[in-house]
Amino acid sequence: MKKNPPDGFLNWFEIARLGLVQMMLGSIVVLTTSTMNRVMVVELALPAMLPGIFVGIHYAIQVLRPRWGHSTDQKGARTPWIVGGMVVLATGGLLAAVATAWMASNTIAGILLGLVAFLLIGIGVGASGTNLLVLLATHVSPRRRAAAASLTWMMMIAGFVITAIVAGNQLDPFTTLRLVEVTAAVCAVAVIGATLAVWGVERRSRLKPDDRVAPEIRPKSIPFRTALLQVWDEPGSRRFATFVFVAMLAYSAQDLILEPFAGAVFGMTPGESTRLAGIQNGGVLLGMLVVALAASAISGPRLGSLKLWTVVGCLASGAALFGLAIGGIVGTDWPLRINVFILGFSNGVFAVAAIGSMMGLAGKGRQNREGVRMGLWGAAQAIAFGIGGLVGTAAVDLSRSFIESTGAAYSVVFALEAILFAFAALMSLRMSRSVKSDHPARSACSGSRLAADSTVS
Repeated sequence: MKKNPPDGFLNWFEIARLGLVQMMLGSIVVLTTSTMNRVMVVELALPAMLPGIFVGIHYAIQVLRPRWGHSTDQKGARTPWIVGGMVVLATGGLLAAVATAWMASNTIAGILLGLVAFLLIGIGVGASGTNLLVLLATHVSPRRRAAAASLTWMMMIAGFVITAIVAGNQLDPFTTLRLVEVTAAVCAVAVIGATLAVWGVERRSRLKPDDRVAPEIRPKSIPFRTALLQVWDEPGSRRFATFVFVAMLAYSAQDLILEPFAGAVFGMTPGESTRLAGIQNGGVLLGMLVVALAASAISGPRLGSLKLWTVVGCLASGAALFGLAIGGIVGTDWPLRINVFILGFSNGVFAVAAIGSMMGLAGKGRQNREGVRMGLWGAAQAIAFGIGGLVGTAAVDLSRSFIESTGAAYSVVFALEAILFAFAALMSLRMSRSVKSDHPARSACSGSRLAADSTVS
């Protein structure tokens, strides 16, 4: 692998700096969607549906991702939206902590503030995350996109882990005031860290020759609706959005049912099921790392192909979920921990390959539509995540109303998720030809077979 990137692309240090932004983003998100979730349900004894509604709002508002991407397409600057999104996210995170504390004394007022807070969280994540991905997609060489995607997402997971450990220690002995203080500290560090990490990277990056357009001759602004319809009219963009929705629906539908499954069928305690989630996340990290190394270090176009890794990840994830379906019938004799590790590894392979493909496809098609495309796919992902947990849990409840065996009821749901992943793999295979015909490569590296493979999903 070359030490220096081709002209017009970020080097590894600059990519790592952008990864720090993702880490800072993850540090706030983990407090709002995990820690505060637990406080509402356990310490405040509120219905579990309440944090579910909050998280649903956080995802629902992200349907506006294409609009935020369009704004930066027109102005040509992503950094202000990344920093501004982080400020909005931090504001929402702090208000969410205040709302959680307020619920202890005035439940209705706290809930109303929580609705506003999670609305801001969704806006901040969408605006910052979308434009960070676009910045990576347009300034990272095709050969390095899978590794860049792996690095940034691994850093986000690292943000989850570090924040959970450090903030967890600081929260004991727990009080709602301490929750607000710790959250405020995390949000302040996140905004300052993200700003320092991203500042100047976009301005100093060496643009590709076809992107060196003087401001006075930039294309005239067009309405967002027109830009969105143009992107949706591109068969490759539309099919990829559908693929993202189906695959991410299968990916997220098991999130809220895996630990209850481990407890109900395998008799695991809360501590044991939590450690099981750790095993799964370990597999995710390893899967991401394997794809990053394969796509970056292997010169052959087959093993370096993101399309190949996307299909393999989908099929392996489906196989692992089918294994869980068998485990629901077999019971405690099934090697659950191994099965869950394989599921995590497969999910990591699929996720980072799909994200790398997304980064590669963002620049294919009409010029100055990268933000709209990335926003469209990000919105599809957010919608899938928003309804995935609901669909998974509702399917378990529905199955249990017809099937007496709890394990068998879970098996039906896991099997359906496996079928979704298999369908996603088939969609990925069918898309490869349409992407090649619909989106002729415009980058300086488009002539190489590896570049072509790395931008097709």
